[in-house]
Amino acid sequence: MGSSGLFALSMNHTEPHSCGLANPQFLILIADMSVNQDWSCDDILQFNQFDGLPFSSRYYTLLKERKALPVWGAKCEFMDYITNNQLVIISGTAKTGQSTQVPQWCAEFCLSVQYRHGMVVCTQIHRQSTVHLALRVADEMDVNIGHEVGYAIPFQNCCSADTVLRYCTDDMLLCEMMSDPLLEQYGVVLIDQAQERTVSTDLLLGLLKDVLLARTELRLVILTAPQSFDKLLRHFGNVPLIQLEAEQPSEIVYGTRRGGVKDYLYASLQLVMEIHQSHEHGDIVVFLATEQVYNPRIRASSIVIQPISKSQAECRRQLIGPTGKCFRLYMENMPLPADNTPHILESDITSTVLFLKRMEIAGLGHCDFIDRPDPEGLMQALEELDYLAALDNDGNLSEIGIIMSEFPLEPQMAKTLLASCEFDCVSEVLTIAAMLTAPSCFLVPTVEFKQLAFKCHQNFHHTEGDHFTLINVYNAYKQSQHSLHCSTERWCDEHFLSLSALQMADVVRTELTDILKRLELPLSSPAFGSKTNILNIKMALLAGFFMQVARDIDGTGNYSILTHKHVAQIHPLSVYGTESPKPNLPEWVLYHKHTLSENNCIRTVTQISAHEFIQMTPQYFFYNLPSSESKDILQHVIKHGSAAPGKGKSKAQTLNNSASEEQSYERCVIQ
Repeated sequence: MGSSGLFALSMNHTEPHSCGLANPQFLILIADMSVNQDWSCDDILQFNQFDGLPFSSRYYTLLKERKALPVWGAKCEFMDYITNNQLVIISGTAKTGQSTQVPQWCAEFCLSVQYRHGMVVCTQIHRQSTVHLALRVADEMDVNIGHEVGYAIPFQNCCSADTVLRYCTDDMLLCEMMSDPLLEQYGVVLIDQAQERTVSTDLLLGLLKDVLLARTELRLVILTAPQSFDKLLRHFGNVPLIQLEAEQPSEIVYGTRRGGVKDYLYASLQLVMEIHQSHEHGDIVVFLATEQVYNPRIRASSIVIQPISKSQAECRRQLIGPTGKCFRLYMENMPLPADNTPHILESDITSTVLFLKRMEIAGLGHCDFIDRPDPEGLMQALEELDYLAALDNDGNLSEIGIIMSEFPLEPQMAKTLLASCEFDCVSEVLTIAAMLTAPSCFLVPTVEFKQLAFKCHQNFHHTEGDHFTLINVYNAYKQSQHSLHCSTERWCDEHFLSLSALQMADVVRTELTDILKRLELPLSSPAFGSKTNILNIKMALLAGFFMQVARDIDGTGNYSILTHKHVAQIHPLSVYGTESPKPNLPEWVLYHKHTLSENNCIRTVTQISAHEFIQMTPQYFFYNLPSSESKDILQHVIKHGSAAPGKGKSKAQTLNNSASEEQSYERCVIQ
């Protein structure tokens, strides 16, 4: 008999095995049929269930490494739990492999016979870890990143219609819930690093309790550290718990200085150099102190060095592994808090409340918080949203509040962007919003080049203030992209500007523009530089940031903040800062941020006039301001159209007044 080719394809859905999963196998048999031909195992190829292609040799190499991870021994137990329960908690330390392996098992679960529909989403708290984990898992699953495995971080989406496993930051999943409150496209939701207690993670854990009741087929998996599972069990009740055995912890070397270290950054750098010079080769990881506790009473962040918690210190220690050393700058007997404070108790929650008000429309307004927000912070957030006209008389979202919630911006900036549509300065405000959302573009180098950097930055300074300076920087960056003489990267280096920050601002600006188009809001052509445009930009900024206004009380740069009468100085790197040559200090300013520290600073400052402030301020906000000399001046302006007698005007204010005299001083609040 002559030889002939044989091609056989079979798909075999096996019965559920001990792990509770029916795992489909794709087999292709290829042979040259001849007399007395025997089949061998080499003729059988295993195919990837996620893309239908043969596994590569690297897949088997990585599989061997995966099976050596501490979490691997819990796979069968986990698959049984997730098959029969809606919620599973896994408690493990760093380096157990839970962040890479458990999501893959969930993807297998969603592809099994019983559960063929729905993706898997796994949240992370940091953008960088989101991307790195997605890349690693795609490699382990032997698929292409952006296809079967993808990731989504703010302003960057690397997913497709083929994606079955999606890593994303916790705030990105919250954004998805605005349009898909029940997360119906997902079969399994994983919340990783739950012990870090970020605001977004706590919101997700609170909202998902109701989502599970509405979707009985949905599965929720929570990954946390050993020190935190007790609180989760109390919150969610009697649910399955898998505790992973940790490796032998690393050696600890404690500090010897009583009273702790004052300059922790200098002490850390000094220790790094000592380790580098006296120890063998290896990597060094340094965890720096967290500085900022938001204070709702004064609407400012305080720079306060807080001690690390015992649970957080142990999590950091586990990252090192059994062969490394953990150096702690504090003494062994130093009293530490047991757990780190949930972020929701020390953050500005205005954006959080706006989001929850939006979720009420979808029927998910109730959020069962693990730790409820501070009542004072909650009331302040509601008050701010009311001032911004985001709430109606019944306390529900108004039409403008619904539109504000569509933008990935703080509520004040979202209101400013909407007001720019009324004042015909959308292009410029889009740039301001994007530049303030992205990291700071200004690089501050070492002492040797510090003065040169300041001189370069001063070339972009705008006399009207820092918001306008940001427009100058962005416009110059866009022009550099068309230069034939110098690359954009080199241009940024020469001007001590961060290329990555400007690229991020460009991406943010594009996304904000797309949202405006989707909402069919009017766009305007660039008109930066004209007096009318400058005034319109200030009016739009005041529409959102009228609660962040201060006045120079003595002509020397001591600014009293209207809402609580604290005194602050302008940041040294501002257009009006001490580093600028002979700054002309304005009397009235609008600022973006106020930070309490040894030198209280207001950042990103633009000069305004009393008349402009009065025009854009809701009447009931103005009358709720505490009594002060500044309030008396404003009341006199309302009655008489000018500053009170005896109160000097700065040159900047005089110029502003002349520009605004042509307009009515009646209030012009954007509703």
